[in-house]
Amino acid sequence: MTYRPDTHSKLFGYLLWIFGFLGAHRFYYGKPVTGTIWFFTFGLFLVGWIVDFFLIPSMDEQADRRFRAGAVDYNIAWLLLTFTGVFGLHRMYMGKWITGIIYLLTGGLFLIGILYDFWTLNDQISERNSEIIFS
Repeated sequence: MTYRPDTHSKLFGYLLWIFGFLGAHRFYYGKPVTGTIWFFTFGLFLVGWIVDFFLIPSMDEQADRRFRAGAVDYNIAWLLLTFTGVFGLHRMYMGKWITGIIYLLTGGLFLIGILYDFWTLNDQISERNSEIIFS
């Protein structure tokens, strides 16, 4: 059996699931398309939201296999994006100081940058963790 680092947390996933009718947990687990669908349909009219309660363990396992662990912690970055995204703290945490300052001065690049980060944050962190390991 191969060891897989725990990049994502089931506890954090379930906390985001509380707001899951807005797709938060799906974005967290690297499913931006269905996260967007959940956002616009209130969790597929709450039916998908209820089903997701039982799917979170498998989504967590898939995310652990898909994304690279490293110095940048997914949970901290997602917490910073979710609650302080307009200030760019999640980008500064990842070492992206210039774009972090731009977000700070422009309100998350006029909110468009925050939407972009909801779609791509897991990949950004995975890439950053690869850079840190190989540098």
